Amino acid sequence: MTHEPISGLAAGVPFTALPPTAPGPASMVVTWHMIGAPRTDAAFAAALPMAGVPAWRVHLGMPLCGARMRDGSMDAVVELTREDAVLAYEDPFVRQAAEEFPAALGELRERLSLPDGPIGVVGGSLGGAVALHILASAQTPIAAAAVVNAAIRARSVVSLIEQGSGQPYTWTPESRAAADRLDFVANADAIAARTPQPPLLVVSGDLDSESLRADAVELVDALKRRYAKPDHVELLTVPGLAHALAELPGLEPAPQTPTAKVVDEAITRWFVRHLAGTPV
Repeated sequence: MTHEPISGLAAGVPFTALPPTAPGPASMVVTWHMIGAPRTDAAFAAALPMAGVPAWRVHLGMPLCGARMRDGSMDAVVELTREDAVLAYEDPFVRQAAEEFPAALGELRERLSLPDGPIGVVGGSLGGAVALHILASAQTPIAAAAVVNAAIRARSVVSLIEQGSGQPYTWTPESRAAADRLDFVANADAIAARTPQPPLLVVSGDLDSESLRADAVELVDALKRRYAKPDHVELLTVPGLAHALAELPGLEPAPQTPTAKVVDEAITRWFVRHLAGTPV
């Protein structure tokens, strides 16, 4: 088996796939990157390679990012946050990434010769909302999951966008309904309703925004109350980690930062522990 990364499109979704280098029954871990740095599948693969996980680590590209950028920049994404932070940005990004996931997963299984079975999922920032959305709503069997500085509540993200732009967001019934769907503390029951309940590691940087850190604590508390095995939900606070996992601009693979290395090692341990023996 080659140990070189594979990149391309799976059902139209850009991906960077890293083959297993550790011994064990090969499975698959699928990730969704941040909109901040690292903001492409290839850059996220460099920040969180998870080399010690005995699995294919397949990093998927988010909408309008990487190979799907417009005019070679992220300007279109910035414009969408200004147009409507919920209805033009958060909600459609998460929905598109989640909706295109099953077809991409099926094509990747065929290309990598992996049969059906539970997988791992990882998401950073808005990619974390994708991973949580899939945990809460999709039928794909999930063996274990991890999120990093995740967009756990859409309203918290809106508040941060308001602070950055200096412009208040105008809420509507439609945007409130979308934000309710993207509140994974409120929707903890849906995640906990999975059988079996997937182990979830919630990574939070101690220099990330106060609201995102508070959401991480509340999500972990809500799930621990609902899990038959509360120790299958864990909060890890990483000293010195702000929101990003890479230096700007975060478009190309870059040397792993010290804080990303800490996150990478923690997620690797989590999946080695919880993917072990998973028949995929």
